[in-house]
Amino acid sequence: MQTVMSHAESAELRKTNRRRSRVGSTVYHALMIALACIVLYPALWMLMSSLKPSSDIVGNVSLIPENGSLQNYITALDGIGGVSTFTFFQNSLIVAVLSVVGVVLSASVSAYAFSRVKFPGRSLFFSMMVATLLLPFHVVIIPQYIVFNNLDMVNTFWPLLLPKFLATDAFFVFLMVQFMRGLPMELDEAARIDGAGHIRIFGSIVLPLMKPSIITASIFTFIWTWNDFLGPLLYLKQPDLYTLPIALRLFVDQTTVSDYGAQMAMAVLALLPVMIFFFIFQRYLVEGVSTSGLKG
Repeated sequence: MQTVMSHAESAELRKTNRRRSRVGSTVYHALMIALACIVLYPALWMLMSSLKPSSDIVGNVSLIPENGSLQNYITALDGIGGVSTFTFFQNSLIVAVLSVVGVVLSASVSAYAFSRVKFPGRSLFFSMMVATLLLPFHVVIIPQYIVFNNLDMVNTFWPLLLPKFLATDAFFVFLMVQFMRGLPMELDEAARIDGAGHIRIFGSIVLPLMKPSIITASIFTFIWTWNDFLGPLLYLKQPDLYTLPIALRLFVDQTTVSDYGAQMAMAVLALLPVMIFFFIFQRYLVEGVSTSGLKG
């Protein structure tokens, strides 16, 4: 009799646990959906606003446009200030792509030196480099501007690109150092037995194995550079050198009528390359970030 009761109680307990599990799963997914809606709402509002007239963007709280049209996109593609939108896109693409190249080359070489080459003061220099992550960018704005101004580089892309080729982004150097420390040293030793030097080891063995961390650094660099507003604002003075974030600001003028509709339309167009770049390489991003923190 007790055995029958225990089986009945066990079956009832399993039913109760399944019921609680379903309720918990339902609540969890409902919270995740609500959080996703909150996160995606600004992007959805920007997309819907790009289809509205400028007067409706400020004075109408409705998300769905009443009289939607593509006129804002036509206005945005025509450019502003006598400069075509294609020029703004071209400038942003040049700065972003060259920044990716500079970061990948300089950070990978620096990371190889810190992780694979033994030299006096290596730990000290690495610690000093990591410490620069705590230094706010605003502290060095004025000294950097004075240096580039004395070199006659203001109003060119050089102030935006040159630091990328000098491994000034300590975050990416640290990321690649952590990744390289996870690679077996036996690979280097076997290559040295075959007569390979540091250049051959780096180019033929280490670099091909660094693909996840390289793609991670490329994604972050591309997105951060593409969206950078302060750097181009400081160093670029001519409208035909402006990048997209600066061009977006031109549609809002406090002294005349601001074209918010065209600004929203250009913002949507500016977001597309970043989204495409991210979705193509997102699996490498997760892999690179996860593997770079395994060893310290």
